[in-house]
Amino acid sequence: MAIPVFDLKPFISNQLIKIKVIPNASSTKLVEETGHLKLYLKAVPEKDKANKELIKFFKKEFKLAVEIKSGEKSREKVLRIKR
Repeated sequence: MAIPVFDLKPFISNQLIKIKVIPNASSTKLVEETGHLKLYLKAVPEKDKANKELIKFFKKEFKLAVEIKSGEKSREKVLRIKR
């Protein structure tokens, strides 16, 4: 089981997470850059593949069920944590 590299709590506000997604990367990884989250995804931004990988990533790595609240077609996304 993978252990998250860092704590997500500082990035969660009102059950929302702001994140920048970089699709078509060489590997899938979450990094913090200057106080912001960036998620590099191997998936391509076609036919919703990158969005599905993003949701799957949070479920696997952080045991969080998330949905895309805004930015479905954008690299800048807001995720809502489902209860």
